[in-house]
Amino acid sequence: MLPVALVGFGWWGRTIASRLKENSLFELVCVVEPNADAHSDIIEMGLTPILDFDEAVKMETVRALILTSPNDLHDQQIAQSVAEGKHVFCEKPLSLTFEGASNSVKACEEAGLVLGIGHERRFEPAVMEIKRLLDENAFGNIMHAELAFSHDKLINLPAGSWRTSKTFAPAAGMTQMGIHLTDILIWYFGKVKSVYANTSSRSLGWETGDVVVVQLLFEAGMTANIQAILHTPHFLRTHIFGSEMWAEVRNSTHPDETTGVADLQVYRSLEDTKTTRYDWADSVSANLENWRSAIVDGTEYLNKNFEMMHNIEVLNAIIKSAEDGEVVKLS
Repeated sequence: MLPVALVGFGWWGRTIASRLKENSLFELVCVVEPNADAHSDIIEMGLTPILDFDEAVKMETVRALILTSPNDLHDQQIAQSVAEGKHVFCEKPLSLTFEGASNSVKACEEAGLVLGIGHERRFEPAVMEIKRLLDENAFGNIMHAELAFSHDKLINLPAGSWRTSKTFAPAAGMTQMGIHLTDILIWYFGKVKSVYANTSSRSLGWETGDVVVVQLLFEAGMTANIQAILHTPHFLRTHIFGSEMWAEVRNSTHPDETTGVADLQVYRSLEDTKTTRYDWADSVSANLENWRSAIVDGTEYLNKNFEMMHNIEVLNAIIKSAEDGEVVKLS
């Protein structure tokens, strides 16, 4: 078992806690939550709450930390974890700045520690099947991609929540959902050459906005569109267009749920189309287990360090484009 401390017990922290509690590969030593009012819920789950991150990171019984803390704390908490010789799994975004992401990646590399990232969509069977088809060149020439990740799970956030702030959650739904889409696209296609983004505030009145749409051009030549809407019923789509065929994944549920299906349609012609249904798979746990295996067994972690850093570089470009209303080119 890998002994870990979970940092943060908000919406996503509770999801991670419920998965870790039932997973025999992990020992959840404690849950760090500075809001003492939430400690009764932690205790009700049969877990041990503590108030202070500094206490958890210094625990000799803790070998690794899992961060589900607010976005602006990630850089500091990763640095403290590395200083104490602890492996780290960080919820997305890894950082709010490219410099912060680069510092975290390099610190873990130099210390021989494994850095994990909360991009569980890479571990969905249907999304992985598209990656396999891409690697086999089954699509022919890749033309374009369209990805969407939208829901209304956060619409009842309390006033003043960090998730509604342009400072801590910039570009509407980018740090909430859109960054998962750029992660998949970087995994599929490689480096991004330029982005053009727009945000809008349609109904929630949040400072950061509730709609973001982005156009991307990749160094390899293909284009992509992504959208993330924070106030609409669940919609999750991954669609890749090639010269020989296209493939589309539609997910019926969000990763925090434990039921649902994903349908993968592969279309070459009206006479040559196939739809495969994948039952719900625990991609959240699969990601955590892959990270654990990299620590314990020395196996390869699916999300590469360059991809983690480049995704934050792309995020920063999207934020700038949305603010300035111009195309932003990446170096």
